Amino acid sequence: MRKIAIINQKGGSGKTTTAVNLAASLAEKKRNVLVIDIDPQASTTLWFGKKNDGKDLFELFIDTVKIESIITQTDVEHVDLIPSSSWLIGLEKRLAQEVGAETILKQKVQQLANRWDYLIIDCPPTLGILTINALTTADEIIVPVEARIMALSGLMQLLDTVNVIKERLNPKLRISGIVPCRVDHRTNHAKEVVKELRNNFKDKVYKTAIRENIRLAEAPSYVQPITSYDSRSNGAHDYRALAREVIKQEVKH
Repeated sequence: MRKIAIINQKGGSGKTTTAVNLAASLAEKKRNVLVIDIDPQASTTLWFGKKNDGKDLFELFIDTVKIESIITQTDVEHVDLIPSSSWLIGLEKRLAQEVGAETILKQKVQQLANRWDYLIIDCPPTLGILTINALTTADEIIVPVEARIMALSGLMQLLDTVNVIKERLNPKLRISGIVPCRVDHRTNHAKEVVKELRNNFKDKVYKTAIRENIRLAEAPSYVQPITSYDSRSNGAHDYRALAREVIKQEVKH
């Protein structure tokens, strides 16, 4: 099972959009995907049409439930979900004095049955105990980056953080790719930002860029991934192209 954290410490980067629609696009290719939403905002959970006001994921971290018991099916074939909830907001304080708190999720994931090809973790836009757990659990990260010049400085800070986690907690962690998101090809600014990304990070940047797309923006309101909501849209085309690139990386693992 490939374990991928979708991460960016900047809000509005396309993180949740990528988690949901990459999962759905991989599922179209008959990959079984388990999505874990560890963002207390629960945007991924809501996008899949689920609502969880319970303590399930919170209790997973404090060792009172088994991970298999909190997995729910989504309406997308081949995609399962561990939903988030607002209870996670209190987790930082609860685990502050816990020894080994940063490896709890990793230990739980190791208990999973081997029936998924991909584990995709949607991280919060902050570097706290939840994000550190995701980076300790994952073998790979995918970084969505908004096509805005200010996003580039935030990306450098994020990569510094990843290097620290790699050195101290998870030597297997690597960057599988950077995804330019919300790219408006009508503007020179967006084109320049994508060019700068490719110049600075070379083959770490996926060939696919996710275009600004109104249908993609509408999809969460209809609780469907873009591949279901508007299968012919630019958003669906782009995420399917990204999924093909991610699948091509399988041979390297």
